[in-house]
Order: sequence, then structure tokens, then C-alpha cells
Amino acid sequence: MHVPDGFIDAPVSVAAGVFAAGAVAVSLRGARRELDERTAPLAGLVAAFIFAVQMLNFPVAAGTSGHLMGGALAAILVGPYTAVLCLSVVLLMQGIFFADGGLTALGVNITVMGVVTVVVAYGVFRLLTGLLPRTRRSATASAFVAALVSVPASAAAFTLLYWIGGTTDIPIGKVFTAMVGVHVLIGIGEAVITALTVGAVLAVRPDLVHGVRGARTAPLKLRVDGELVDAPAPTREPEPATAHRSNRGFLITGLVSALLLAGFVSFYASASPDGLERVAADQGIDEKAEEHGAADSPLADYGVGDIANARLSGGLAGVIGVSATVVVGTGVFWVVRRRREDERGGPARSDHENV
Repeated sequence: MHVPDGFIDAPVSVAAGVFAAGAVAVSLRGARRELDERTAPLAGLVAAFIFAVQMLNFPVAAGTSGHLMGGALAAILVGPYTAVLCLSVVLLMQGIFFADGGLTALGVNITVMGVVTVVVAYGVFRLLTGLLPRTRRSATASAFVAALVSVPASAAAFTLLYWIGGTTDIPIGKVFTAMVGVHVLIGIGEAVITALTVGAVLAVRPDLVHGVRGARTAPLKLRVDGELVDAPAPTREPEPATAHRSNRGFLITGLVSALLLAGFVSFYASASPDGLERVAADQGIDEKAEEHGAADSPLADYGVGDIANARLSGGLAGVIGVSATVVVGTGVFWVVRRRREDERGGPARSDHENV
């Protein structure tokens, strides 16, 4: 749902840009509490993975496709503040280098695809994990529902902005029905991808999933002199020196997966217009769409301009995009983490280490 230039008028676009800038500023401060020496590179990987999977449009209806937004996935894996930064990095890279999502609409895109999806998904996820048994299966199911809800919520947010500042005179009821309807279908795909990814990470490295940190099972009860009492808490063994190596292997595996998805699997993605593009064409929202300011970029439309072979051109563009996103994202998150260390006067400690 990358909103192009020209769909939303200038005043509302500026207002959305101010709101998005404020959300990013708040997230920069909040991310200092979420990031440590282990999760900072993970956040960069999450941004790169979202970039890669967003290239994989999947069919949802006749002539319509959808793709991952990633707000739910990022919020559950690395925390809501860091997630907003992840989506902002991805959208910035896509807008500037790949002509995907308008430059003047960048604030709109960060608002509807980043802030709204993250806030809604993380709220739903925390609500469900607080009500359900604290198991991997429950956490995976909660991730599914959170992602499913976040996508039509994002569509509703776009509809609100269009109602306030749309550049064409289309009945808002029609826009709302069409946008939410198609994005419920897209949300199913988002939910499946999110649940599979969160479930896979929970299976191998649950300590790296922010959304389940601090989860505790009910304390073990012992009967002493006829009364039930809490068993002593088990002592925590120090982490072995190989932990960082295992993190490195996990991150390398994730990065290779993202590169394969963007560089190879993306060639088989659906070529049909996505949900917003289809609704815009059917309802006339795109009547005043403007040419993208980065249309002359050598990577525009996810292809390398000087390479004629479509498979090679798209694959190389995907690899470049993933590589650039992981470098920029990791750099941003390391800077944020260093700021936390500077404020505390020492190495940052993760939330679960402070418990």
C-alpha cells in the first residue's frame, strides 16, 4: 500500500509528514530501551527481511495482489519503537532509490504503513498473549491475529487521510468499503507470513523475540507441612561464551534468506496491481497521480536500468536493496544503542538481563 504522490493534497501530506517525523523522534528515544548489543543487528536484519518480502506480491483476488507490510512482524520481533524505525528505513530506501511510494507522500506512508500497523498489531499481540496460555503456539496464534487486524486498520487510516485531503471527489463510503475489503484478504497473507516467521524464530531463539520477553509461567508449587508454597526460583547459569557465535549464525542465516527472497524468489511474484493500486484504478483515486520524483533512478521499479534480462535485473536490484537496507538499518540501530550506552555511562543491558 505504497501511496504515490498526488493521491493526498499538500496540506494533509505535510501534516502527515509532521506526524511521522514526531513518531520517528519518539521511536528513536524509545528504541534505546529496546536495543542492546544483540538486538541492534537483529533490527537491521528485520528491516532488510521486510524489504525483501515486500517484493513478493501474492495474488489475493482476480487481478489484485498484496504484499507484506511488516509492522506486526517487526513490532513482535524487535519492539514497537524499533519497529517504527525499521519501517521508516524501508520506506525511505524504497522511495528514494526504487521509486516506490511517493516522496511527498513519505509521511503518509510512514503513518499508515509504519505507525498504524505497529501500534495496532503490538497492542493486539500484547492483549492476546496476556489472556492466552504462555506457550509458543499461543504466541504464534497471537502474531497471526495481530498481523491480520493491522492491515485493514492501515487501509482505514489511509481512507481517513483521503477523506480529509483526497485530490479527487470520490464518495468516501466506496473508498472505505473497497480498501478495507481487499486489505482484509491481504491481511490473511500478512498473517500467515508473520506467524510462520515468528513461530520459526520462537522455535530456535525465543530470547530474541521482544514480544514474549518477560513472560513467565506460573510458579511451581511445593507442599510443605501440608501447605502449598512457591518453589525457589531456579538460579540462572551465566551465558556461555558461544552465545555471540550462535547469534552470528542466526543473523547470517536470516540475511542469506532475505537475499534469496529478493534476488531469486521475487522473480515469481505476482505482477498484478496491489490492493491500493487496484482500488485507485477502479474508483478513480489515481486521476491526479503524479510522476515519481525518483522515476529516473537506476533502480526504479526494482530493476537495474542497464540490464536487459528481466530476471537478472530484478534479482540484482533486490540484492542491492536488501544489502543497502541492512547496512543503513544496522547503522541507525547501532547509533541508537550507543546513545543509550553514553547516557548510562556503560554498556547497554537488555530488558531481560535487568530482571
